[in-house]
Amino acid sequence: MTTISKQRGSTLLVALVMLVLMTLIAISAMSSTTSSVQVVGNAQFREEANAAGQQAIENVISSSAFKTVAPAAQSIDINGDGAADYNVTFTPAPSCISYTATDPSDASVPKECFGSTGSLCYWTLWDVTAVVTDVHGSGAATTIHQGVRTIAGLNAALTSCGV
Repeated sequence: MTTISKQRGSTLLVALVMLVLMTLIAISAMSSTTSSVQVVGNAQFREEANAAGQQAIENVISSSAFKTVAPAAQSIDINGDGAADYNVTFTPAPSCISYTATDPSDASVPKECFGSTGSLCYWTLWDVTAVVTDVHGSGAATTIHQGVRTIAGLNAALTSCGV
């Protein structure tokens, strides 16, 4: 037999091996792409949940009522389509962590806070906790703690801070 006769069919075998290798590379690339898309999607859900939590906290602290009344749960529409995307609850209720007397050199302190006996107002430091969950079932959830510093009279500071 000649050399050409002995090699008959080897080209087909090499082509099939190469085709299998190319298929494995393509499957691997698709799998990697799918994983990357899932990671990016999860990061988007996390950022949206954080934004919803921050929006709800801003709604709560825009009124001083959070100091005396536990905030109600809120439904937040993050994408502007008119349907709620995230539910936000405030558990535990906002709590006063500490209070300190104001100083005349403090910025934004009303003049009424200083009398002949010294400071009549106190800075109160609050912890507001928002628990955010996705209403669409993606499983996205986060808890956000926001510190808030407000000014209050002595009686309000003592009452709010549980002293």
